[in-house]
Amino acid sequence: MNKSHEYERVFNHFDENGDGKISPAKLQQCVKAVGGELSLVEAEEVVQALDTDGDGLLGLEDFIRFMEEVGEEEKLNDLKEAFKLYEMDGCGCITPKSLKRMLSRLGESRTLEECKLMIALFDLDGDGDLNFHEFRVMMS
Repeated sequence: MNKSHEYERVFNHFDENGDGKISPAKLQQCVKAVGGELSLVEAEEVVQALDTDGDGLLGLEDFIRFMEEVGEEEKLNDLKEAFKLYEMDGCGCITPKSLKRMLSRLGESRTLEECKLMIALFDLDGDGDLNFHEFRVMMS
């Protein structure tokens, strides 16, 4: 089952009267049902931002779009955390040396030359290191 269908199923569960709309309080419950957290104030702000007809309620399509955006944001945050693990020299990039060190911690023994070659595959600007954008391309 893809995520959109899962979100639709959750939405329909909380849309008790079947009108295709949910309140901010129900949005909060939907987000919680799929493992997220959203305060009532945040839910009210989301509904206000996405409410196209001004009735103070959120429709299914807007709910799915919101949940997909939240999912993308979580993936980006996970990538940033992973990047920080490899970027150990404080330079804002993954160097062959920092890659070798991290791989070694993970039980993968690589030479510095092998690490240079690994980085070269995704080094879009040719500077010998991976910045976050290049790391993101590599991980996608």
